[in-house]
Amino acid sequence: MKPVYIEARDLPDAWFQCIYRIFEDDGVHEYVIDRGSFEGHKRREFDIVMVHIKYPGTRPLIPDIPSELGIPAPTSMEYVEEYLQYLLTDKKAENELYTYGERLTNPKVVIDGKEHTLGVNPVQEVIEIYKKGKGGTNQAIMEIGMPSDIIIEDPPCLRLIDTRLMEGKLHFVLYFRSWDLWAGFPSNLAAIQLLKEYMCQEIGVEDGTITAVSKGLHLYEYTFGFALQRLRRET
Repeated sequence: MKPVYIEARDLPDAWFQCIYRIFEDDGVHEYVIDRGSFEGHKRREFDIVMVHIKYPGTRPLIPDIPSELGIPAPTSMEYVEEYLQYLLTDKKAENELYTYGERLTNPKVVIDGKEHTLGVNPVQEVIEIYKKGKGGTNQAIMEIGMPSDIIIEDPPCLRLIDTRLMEGKLHFVLYFRSWDLWAGFPSNLAAIQLLKEYMCQEIGVEDGTITAVSKGLHLYEYTFGFALQRLRRET
């Protein structure tokens, strides 16, 4: 595995750099998916990547696709704002096993077929730690992943949101086990940035950086053409 490091100015810049480098870097491989989404299809993936975004709060939060390219936008702010509710609340549809918001605000476990609430709100707990002036800690982490996820068909891609309060700014460090670069990356990061801004407001601090790590940041084969068109290359 060859690590790839990308430093970006803002969220759209991070997305564009990742699109460019997934076709250029040595630390990238293509393979056929044996298990997971789009099983039997090909995807192109970074071996392991760290993306450091210095000013993630800069607007716009999502990529702009020039109209002359004639390709669909990977996301929209309407979708991001709707998705944000799945980070801030435990709202869950009947057919959903979990949401990120449930794991972040009201996590539950299933024991002997019955769902049990853990009685903790990780987002609020982190806010309270920092409001109490306990900034010098490595314990203010919000975990999405659970050990039991290994047996479910579609486990969470986002596994944790770690935090750091430094020099009056709140920073996020994320880990994704798997991550769709075309549409998931811009949607996830825009919503997570809005979550961070909410937490900054509650704590009374300034907005900081986002650093995202993944050993599964990828493009599915059906988006190769879109990505190459965005780079203004022949497909």
